[in-house]
Amino acid sequence: MTTHESRLYDQHYYQNYCGKPYERSPEWLNFFGTIADRIVADIQPRTVLDAGCAKGFLVEALRDRGVEAFGIDISEYAIQQVREDIKPYCRIGSVLQPPPQRFDLIVCIEVLEHLPQPDAERAVENLCRYTDDILFSSTPEDFNEVTHFNVQPVEYWASLFARQGLCH
Repeated sequence: MTTHESRLYDQHYYQNYCGKPYERSPEWLNFFGTIADRIVADIQPRTVLDAGCAKGFLVEALRDRGVEAFGIDISEYAIQQVREDIKPYCRIGSVLQPPPQRFDLIVCIEVLEHLPQPDAERAVENLCRYTDDILFSSTPEDFNEVTHFNVQPVEYWASLFARQGLCH
């Protein structure tokens, strides 16, 4: 994404377009804590990349549970909001750029629908090169969010990952 695109995800975006303000609150921290608990219990990864980490809530929850977690996000604003002790593990970056290493797990929650279709397909190819396990979500009916350029049904996303050999 360009600098212009990264500006779409500024303070105004995080206050107004995530259903409720996306900020350090018990609700969001508990949400990502629950996800981290399930990841640790069910998948047991040693290394995790949160691709589209926003303010790093999942990265911090995983690190608080002993997982070597990292995050990338296109939003300079969001990365500046990462908890101070987690900042060394989160950086500005795009899902279209190769990650710095392979990971046991890459998490991509509500990110790829923000990319035009060709870029989303490239992102899937890119991420799949750096892991054998991806935890992915994308809401298939949220057409109203102004930065959702590529809302697709579940089957579309499943087929993209299946083409890369990830189909479980």
